[in-house]
Amino acid sequence: MKLAARVGQVTPSLTLAIAAKAKAMKADGIDVCSFSAGEPDFDTPNHIKIAAENALKAGKTKYGPAAGEPQLREAIAQKLKTDNHLDYSAKNVIVTNGGKHSLFNLMLALLDPGDEVIIPAPFWLSYPEMVTLAGGIPVIISTTAESGYKITPDQLRSACTPKTKLFILNSPSNPTGMVYSPDEIRALAAVVVEQDILVVSDEIYEKILYNNAQHLSIGAVSEEVFKRTIISNGFAKAYSMTGWRIGYLAGNEELIQAASTIQSHSTSNVCTFAQYGAIAALESDQDCVQEMLAAFALRRVAVLERIRGMSCISCPEPEGAFYVFLNITKTGMKSLKFCNALLESHQVAAIPGIAFGDDDCIRLSYATDLPTIEKGLDRLEKFLQQYL
Repeated sequence: MKLAARVGQVTPSLTLAIAAKAKAMKADGIDVCSFSAGEPDFDTPNHIKIAAENALKAGKTKYGPAAGEPQLREAIAQKLKTDNHLDYSAKNVIVTNGGKHSLFNLMLALLDPGDEVIIPAPFWLSYPEMVTLAGGIPVIISTTAESGYKITPDQLRSACTPKTKLFILNSPSNPTGMVYSPDEIRALAAVVVEQDILVVSDEIYEKILYNNAQHLSIGAVSEEVFKRTIISNGFAKAYSMTGWRIGYLAGNEELIQAASTIQSHSTSNVCTFAQYGAIAALESDQDCVQEMLAAFALRRVAVLERIRGMSCISCPEPEGAFYVFLNITKTGMKSLKFCNALLESHQVAAIPGIAFGDDDCIRLSYATDLPTIEKGLDRLEKFLQQYL
């Protein structure tokens, strides 16, 4: 069978592949410590599940509007006004099958063949693949640990060409955990306006912040940058709703209508009764978010303390999300070889940095319990001692 050429232009997700391998090993009775998945280990808060159950019992089991339930779109718009100071209404919002789907819809609705999209590296591994599938050209801009893995205004300006259509901004970041300060966001916003490009702000980790780090949504900087801003977000990380597959895109009404048209011919509406759980997530108190954040904060401290005591690896201190991005240059191994050897010999699952655009690093997720973290880091330390 001859497949479409676009299939050969993208690579499978290494994150999902390694997580699946770790799960298969566990199913075979092997004790695996997994730091691979970007998925909170907490159950979805009970009041959210009850809201979905009640909707199910009330017969919310039929097709709904392709762009999402009106009540949820309104709740999202209100959240964006209250939390992020973005003046959107329900018509500026589309509910999607997860945050990933919101970005995929965006690329299909926005990009023409040859349009360039600026992506700072390290990046979430699906960004370049989505751009490529939509016919765009990913323009990768490298950053370093010394710069906090943040793109500078000068780098952004230098990367812009007449073909530049979009800049992808992710803060807090997957995989590095870095957070752009408000002043850094304002400086990038100035370049977006100056170069007259669009920016999509992926804010899926916005509620997971440490040590007084602040999240400023770039569209809130000024009316000029707001007109050029698109927001991607969802419920997976802050509310531990990864399997619910509910995300959203917010932006210019014309763009949202285009994304809705695309969605109407692909997935149609998101699971109807699940959307009522998302409404409860937004409209109820946020204590559950703070409880999970407190646990992540403890885990973060535990991970950083252990890493500081190990030779040959290092990482900047993450200010958000639930990842550490470890530099393994001193081991003499590249990331894929390192992660395969670590999993096979010491049963620890980590994600190779090559998936995120940096082959000298690996990503560890601490969205798992402390005993697993301690045991896994014991094994990592033994691996480093044994092989190096």
